[in-house]
Amino acid sequence: MSTLTKLALGMMGKLRPRPAKGTAATSIALPAVDRHGGLPLMEAFAQRRSAREFAPDALPIEVLSALLWAAWGVNRPGGHRTAPSAIDCQEIDLFVALPTGAYLYDATAHALQLVTGSDVRRVTGYQDFVDEAPLDLVFVADHARMTPVPAGQRERYACVAAGAIAQNVYLYAASAGLATVLRAWIDRTAIADALGLTHDQQVLLSQTVGYPKR
Repeated sequence: MSTLTKLALGMMGKLRPRPAKGTAATSIALPAVDRHGGLPLMEAFAQRRSAREFAPDALPIEVLSALLWAAWGVNRPGGHRTAPSAIDCQEIDLFVALPTGAYLYDATAHALQLVTGSDVRRVTGYQDFVDEAPLDLVFVADHARMTPVPAGQRERYACVAAGAIAQNVYLYAASAGLATVLRAWIDRTAIADALGLTHDQQVLLSQTVGYPKR
């Protein structure tokens, strides 16, 4: 679907998901992550970049597992994560839009939990490439978890946490030979409707991930 068509549908409040491709599992257990290997940190920084052309090939489950763990996984005892959050509120929910459906990443169980059996990739951004790239991430702040933070500062704090997670995605992508781009030009209302979010949950950003287009 073209960008102009999406904009028109968004203005009318009619930007909708597509039917899923295949049957969505209600839960996907992700394999254990190999925490060794990959590019040295400085080489990953040197390779970090945004891309806007993606091959449609699905990410192997091992790559998806490592990507999500690097982004926002539990990396040490006490449930602490690979990215920081203010007062350890851990307010960011990471949704994973796949052709088979949209899932919530459960970092504690290191698993994906089905949210909707629709293909919501189209809804995650106005750019045409989001429709066919194999994976679109959606960063959502749950303000109900941020009670220690003054109400007027919660969005600001959540955006910082989401940015840290997004950079983790960039560095993993650079190390694993993937392409990615972070996106703020999105229809937040359409995404919230597609994912069935509550009024306490705020859509912040989306990020597309896949293999570089050949």
